[in-house]
Amino acid sequence: MFPKRLSEGYQSFLDGRFQTESSRYQKLAEIGQSPEILIIGCCDSRVSPEVIFDAGPGEMFVVRNVANLVPPCDPDSESSYHGTSAAIEFAVNGLNVKHIVVLGHASCGGIRFFFDDAKPLTKGDFIGKWMSQIEPAAEGLDRGAGDREANLKRLELATVEHSLNNLMTFPSIRRRVEKGELELHGTYFGVATGVLFLRDPESGEFNPCLETGVTE
Repeated sequence: MFPKRLSEGYQSFLDGRFQTESSRYQKLAEIGQSPEILIIGCCDSRVSPEVIFDAGPGEMFVVRNVANLVPPCDPDSESSYHGTSAAIEFAVNGLNVKHIVVLGHASCGGIRFFFDDAKPLTKGDFIGKWMSQIEPAAEGLDRGAGDREANLKRLELATVEHSLNNLMTFPSIRRRVEKGELELHGTYFGVATGVLFLRDPESGEFNPCLETGVTE
C-alpha cells in the first residue's frame, strides 16, 4: 500500500499550499522554471534545502546525493553515469543559474561512513566507492587522534570546500565565475541547532549566516 503518511501529506498540500499558490503553479507549468539558485545538498532526510530556506515552487533547482559531493568534471569517462554532473550542467548551461550553493551539514552519515572506514553495505559497495572521492579532502586529517566529533566536523567542512573546488573544474562554471556571472557559496547546517554557516571565500572560515547567539 502507498504510505499513509504520503497520501495524508498530499491531501494537506492540495487543501493548503496548492490552493493558495495555484496561480503560481499554473504560471510555472506554462512558462517553465527559471530558478537563479542551484543547491547541491545531501540526501539526508533531516536537511531539506526547501525547508531550510523556506523556498516556494520554482525558486531553487536542487540536486541531492550522499554527502553533497560534486565529482570533478570528467566528460571523457564512459565508466559510469554522471547524475550530479548532468544536473549541474543543466542548471548552469540550461537554466543559467546565478548562484551555486554547496550545502553541507552536521552528523553526515556518508562522511561518518568514510571516517570510520565502515564495512560495505552491499557487494557493490556503492557508498564506499562514492565516498572515496573525498580522500583528497581527508589528507592531513589524523582520523585516529584528537577529538572524534571535532575531526568529523573538520572533514564535513573540508568536503564542502572539496566540492567547491571540483565545481571550478567545469569549464562553463569557471568561465562564468571569472566573468562575474556566477557565484559559488559554501554553507554548513547544524542539524541540532538550526545554525547555518557561510564559508568566507577569502579566509575559508565558516561563520554564522545570522547573529543568533548560537555558534555550534
